[in-house]
Amino acid sequence: MDKKILNKFKAVLKKEQLKLTKQRHAVLANMIKSKGHRECDEIYDQLKSNGENVSRATVYRTVAILEKYGFLRKLELGDGRARYEYKLGLDHHDHMVCIECGQIIEFVNSEIELLQDKICIDMNFKLVRHIHQLFGVCEICQN
Repeated sequence: MDKKILNKFKAVLKKEQLKLTKQRHAVLANMIKSKGHRECDEIYDQLKSNGENVSRATVYRTVAILEKYGFLRKLELGDGRARYEYKLGLDHHDHMVCIECGQIIEFVNSEIELLQDKICIDMNFKLVRHIHQLFGVCEICQN
């Protein structure tokens, strides 16, 4: 794991009056390695299957801290299940979500980004962050 990221995590934990434990480190390391959009229970199951001695509560609490401080992005797709993806140092992207199979397709479109920026300028609105999610039916489920 990158020392810069680990030091940032340590600083966050100190701010939250928590210590860096092996379990918290494992949660962060797991999220950094993962390229997916996963629920806390999926993270927990993967850690357990890798032989990590971690509690479900530790996973949930650590994920909440990682999200609070911008290490993770929380995705809420309207199905009542929160998913998380690692985002620290990664480029912005948006999502298309299949309402049939749940597949999440990441995409980047510079025209959409420029249009959003233009709309904000036109309306004298200072954009801080945005989430762009499109819901529909993927190519596989259409067939």
